[in-house]
Amino acid sequence: MTKFKSDFLWGGSLAANQCEGAFDEDGRGLDLMDVIPGGLEARRAAYASPLDYMDENVEYAPNRQAIDFYHHYKEDIKMFGEMGFKCLRISVNWTRLFPNGDEKNPNEKGLAYYDSLINELIKNGIEPLITLNHFNVPLYLAKHYGGWSNRKMIEFYCRLVRLLMTRYKGKVTKWLTFCEINVGLRIPYFTLGLLYKKGDDIKQKQYQAIHHQLVASALAVKIGHEIDKDNKVGCMIAGGVTYPYTCNPSDVLKAFEDNNQELMMTDVQVFGEYPYHMINKMKKEGITIQIEKDDNEILKNNTVDFVAFSYYASKVVSSNPRIKNNNFGKIQNPYCEASEWGWIIDPEGLRITLNFLQERFHKPLFIVENGLGAIDTVEEDGSINDDYRIEYLKAHIEQVKLALDDGIDLMGYLTWGPIDVISATEGQMAKRYGFIYVDRDDQGNGTLKRSKKKSFNWYKKVISSNGEDLDNN
Repeated sequence: MTKFKSDFLWGGSLAANQCEGAFDEDGRGLDLMDVIPGGLEARRAAYASPLDYMDENVEYAPNRQAIDFYHHYKEDIKMFGEMGFKCLRISVNWTRLFPNGDEKNPNEKGLAYYDSLINELIKNGIEPLITLNHFNVPLYLAKHYGGWSNRKMIEFYCRLVRLLMTRYKGKVTKWLTFCEINVGLRIPYFTLGLLYKKGDDIKQKQYQAIHHQLVASALAVKIGHEIDKDNKVGCMIAGGVTYPYTCNPSDVLKAFEDNNQELMMTDVQVFGEYPYHMINKMKKEGITIQIEKDDNEILKNNTVDFVAFSYYASKVVSSNPRIKNNNFGKIQNPYCEASEWGWIIDPEGLRITLNFLQERFHKPLFIVENGLGAIDTVEEDGSINDDYRIEYLKAHIEQVKLALDDGIDLMGYLTWGPIDVISATEGQMAKRYGFIYVDRDDQGNGTLKRSKKKSFNWYKKVISSNGEDLDNN
């Protein structure tokens, strides 16, 4: 069987808005995740109708404190280094550098923090991979500019990009332009910065906002290549192939359409032009986006260097309206188990997804999120025996090995998140992913003490053996 290459990037991924906290320190401004409540039902309601739920004076918004990575990053990075991480994917909080988002000059205290964070990673032998925008549109830009539906956002974003790529030249060479850009059609609040009430027709704004993000992504590639020839700038999507529920041709067609929709933004980022199916979809839905005269040339001449993706679950769709969906709008796969939150557990789907993306895009691939959200129990002796997480990750890495044997060009494998963080979709701490436990609950109580789970030493062994030793013993 094909082995992982010697420079394969093992590690983990974090997002600033889900881990940093310190929302009111050192000049940071508010972003959209700071003004909505936590908890599964409240968070879903807020995403469906943010104008009814967002509140600058909210009593408790979990992202404001998160796990206080802002003050614990040295301790946490030391533990990542102990596991042998080759790479840590981080994001920068836009409002820590530009509190409103439209300032000309950055916040120096914010820069000092990221200077120290990146230096700490390098000191521990960990390569930084920076996501330039990960679900943290500044609140001011959403309220005063309309988020990404306003073309001015491209200018503000490129100012952020140029600042970071210039400052960290020689220290950071791998970048992602946006996190899960395809999620903009499902949750336009935190991805596109759109404000709306339930029932509002915002499709025109969504597609215009997506176009602006695609142009901004291409300009980030251009800026990256101009600043440092060693820079590799990639795109990122929420991955996971969609299966037809049956072999009924109507189901197969529906799955085909679903896969196209999930990948249409990546088509633009990889091939430099809008795919026929996206153009036709907008035409059928009566959507006409404003494209400036240089946009098509920008898209064509600045395609991404690699394709990164998250993988948690595959999906199933049916053309039969009587087939019952699960909580996430998809059908439960009868051949797969599900997590405590209803996410389909399908390790083989990762191998299928890798092959699907390689065949479509012919670019190096990078798994930058994969993990199991679960409830962890702290035993009386302080141990946390998360064998279920080990088995989940082991099964997925085994499928990655098989995909390598298929001929996949894979840069690395990063788990989400290597330390417990606030979940993005549920706003909970109870849904834990980490190798490191953080003593904090869904109400914000706890000491923030860090402790190793059983999976900590298991993943350490996986990395030290370069993926050869996956046994749980």
